Amino acid sequence: MRQLRELLAGTVSLQTRFIVDRMEAALPKILAVLPPAGQEPVRRQFYRAAAEPLGVYGLVDYVNFKGEGVSPSERYRGEGWGLLQVLQGMSGAAPGQAALDDFSLSADRVLRRRVANAPPERNEERWLAGWLARVRTYRTGPL
Repeated sequence: MRQLRELLAGTVSLQTRFIVDRMEAALPKILAVLPPAGQEPVRRQFYRAAAEPLGVYGLVDYVNFKGEGVSPSERYRGEGWGLLQVLQGMSGAAPGQAALDDFSLSADRVLRRRVANAPPERNEERWLAGWLARVRTYRTGPL
């Protein structure tokens, strides 16, 4: 356990680079699965969130927390729960706190829908309160 802690503590910058790289690679993956007409609204919402420091945190955290939303394994009943679905659920255009609120509220809706669509035997409701607390930090910052 001590060696594992030392390894993790000694590689924080590498771990950070990995999660940021994943976020940066997410948008091209997302756009590749969309028809041309659906790409610009999603791109706009991605950059609307990314324009805010907490938005970058939210994008990085969400894609590493729940994925891009492009894989069939990221769906229940045909509805996904990844970053793609969060971006598609955003509707605003205002920058600043409004963008953070829009991103966080969309993530909240997507995760609630995931739980509602999950097979009952998965009992995903047990995680929902923690997930929702996590996505609220996209509006206010990490606790």
